[in-house]
This record gives sequence, C-alpha cells and structure tokens, in this order.
Amino acid sequence: MLAKTKAKHKPVTHILDNPIWNALSTGSKPFSIGNEQAKYMRRDIGFFAGLRANSESDLDELHALVPEGSIVVLFTSNEVSVPAGWRLEIKKDLIQMVYPSQDMHEAEAQELISLQDKDIPAMLELTDLTKPGPFLPRTIELGNYEGIVEGDKLIAMAGQRLQPAPYTEVSAVCTHPDHTGKGYAAKLIRSQIRSIIAAGRIPFLHAAPENTNAIRLYEKLGFQIRKRLLIYVLEKQSQPDEA
Repeated sequence: MLAKTKAKHKPVTHILDNPIWNALSTGSKPFSIGNEQAKYMRRDIGFFAGLRANSESDLDELHALVPEGSIVVLFTSNEVSVPAGWRLEIKKDLIQMVYPSQDMHEAEAQELISLQDKDIPAMLELTDLTKPGPFLPRTIELGNYEGIVEGDKLIAMAGQRLQPAPYTEVSAVCTHPDHTGKGYAAKLIRSQIRSIIAAGRIPFLHAAPENTNAIRLYEKLGFQIRKRLLIYVLEKQSQPDEA
C-alpha cells in the first residue's frame, strides 16, 4: 500500500498581519499605485507602502516604482531584510488593536463637526503640533474626519485611514495640548466606532507601545490588543547607501 502523503498548505495569515498591502489591495485601492508585488499610497495622501510577501524582491520592486527620494512606511508582522537602495530611517514596534464588539456606543451630546477641505490648514497645524502620525495635504480623502472646535480653533480630531476589508482603521486621534484631559479623544473615537460598525466593518487601530495612556484609553473603549507588529520607515536612495 502506498504511504499517504501529507498535503502541503501555505501558512494561514490574518489579513491584519499585512494591513497596508491588504488595504491597498481592497478598501484603500482607489489611493493605490503599483502592481501584484508592491504597492504604495498616493504621495499627497500618505507614505504607506505594502508588499505581498515582505521580501527583498518585493522591496526591490517597490524601489523601482516609487519616485526618487520617497519615504515609505511599512507595517509587517516579521523582520524584513532591507536591500541596497534603501536607507533605514526607523524600525520600531507597533501595537495593533481591534474592536471585537458590535456595541456602537451612544451618540455624544457634544456636537462633532465633519472636517472639510476648508479645514485642512487647521488639521495640518494640529497634527504637526501633536504628531499622531503623518498627515499630508490630501490625507483627508481617506475619509470621515471629525473634529471639535472651540471658538474658531480646531482643538481635537480623529478620522479613518487604512481599509483592509472588512476592517477600517481609526487614525489621526489627537488633541491640542491645552485641551487634554477633557475626554475629547474618547468622544471622537466612539463616533468613529459607530460610523465603522454602521458601515458593516470592524474598527482597528495602531499605537506606539510607549504610548501607554492612549492604549489604556483604547482598552477602556473596548479595543483589545491583537498583535505586536513592526514599523519600518525607509527612504529610497539613488545609489546603495554607503553610510
């Protein structure tokens, strides 16, 4: 009798293990440039890039695609070998959190405003001050940015970013330093949760491990830590980096 051979299966990975690639291949595809090996986000919207397998070959392909001097941001679940032609600017841990519930939270009594193109200068000013992550002149196109205004000044905001179906990322959560401790971030995140669940999607987000206050807030709101990822920030070099 012939011995039975074991079927070979590719390892099963979660869509959020490679969130940028999967976003640029699905929900964020309208903002994606590239091919079936490497993709990057439109340069006026974000610095994100996704690789099918996070291999050196994928990075070589991305190098051929992006403009000279480009900065790219990768989120990976594994170490990446960076080939010649890229300068490694940042490599650090990243906490990924998912909202597993269908609880949409009650609507907030305080009115949140929908941020529009006219608000971009104020959004750029606030994100430049608070550093929630890269926010570019057309990042607003990623959708559903909301804010809190005091007088004529934008003092807090949040929005949506990567959309690896069926997930939507809550992003750009920030509050002016003069207005922290007032619960504005929680109100904005709850509103984003409602919007995402109402669209039939699942909220998720990312946080730096050292940002313990933010992680505690996210957990209080119902998010759970799913996985520790790596973030790479690379700059395209015209020649192999000799430094």
